[in-house]
Amino acid sequence: MSDTEKLIDLLKNKSKLVAMLAPSFPIMYDSVKIISKLRVLGFEKVVEVSVGAKETNRQLGEFIKANPEKRLITSPCASFVRFIRTKHPEYVQYLALNIDSPMTATAKIVAEKYPGYQPVFIGPCIVKKLEASQDHPELNILVLTYKELEEVFKQMNVNTESLSSMTDFDLSEASTRMYPTDGGLADSSGVRNIIGDEAVRVVSGYKNCEAALTEFQNNPKIKLLDILFCEGGCINGPGITSPLSIEDRKKKIVEYT
Repeated sequence: MSDTEKLIDLLKNKSKLVAMLAPSFPIMYDSVKIISKLRVLGFEKVVEVSVGAKETNRQLGEFIKANPEKRLITSPCASFVRFIRTKHPEYVQYLALNIDSPMTATAKIVAEKYPGYQPVFIGPCIVKKLEASQDHPELNILVLTYKELEEVFKQMNVNTESLSSMTDFDLSEASTRMYPTDGGLADSSGVRNIIGDEAVRVVSGYKNCEAALTEFQNNPKIKLLDILFCEGGCINGPGITSPLSIEDRKKKIVEYT
């Protein structure tokens, strides 16, 4: 059974569901309309994953302060984590795997605030499915891309005319809405203030990963490598359908933020 079919089955069975919208959603959706459509679809709760991103930042800041000499490679990007594990296991020691990704942090917050609800992550990344099923099966996160969500809307016959009057997020956080852009983590977490600008490297795009790792290895002054596998960041993930350029996608995120 596909993840799309799993969600449709849950919806038809009137399961208690929480939609966890990744912060890249403004590229495809107006916030009011998508919240409304998700509620009409059958989600009782709709939350921003930027809420979990704030917790990711908190954990990262505390870790850096407690371990000032430790060098880290950020780990919210499931694709890059798997790239390291398969191609460069010698760098696994630097991955900040003890720090929750925004998705897992949000799922933990949801479990605490809405016990008994099924968390459904909706975002731009297909590899988040592996993070959920392989790395954190205990959180029971169902992962769908935006493309898959559109298929669910189609099959469940939800259109723009059938809108809910409940158009606010149940949980939201503005300070981390830039997370899906390259440098979003470094810029929103305040790590530059802790370790200095020269100790932070921001990289995006799989073509740049090898060079970034080489620089990280050769330059011990780099304390934090903030890296995302997709060019421009999660705003360019394969689960997004949009004709917009990377720059225009970033503008969408900036405008929403």
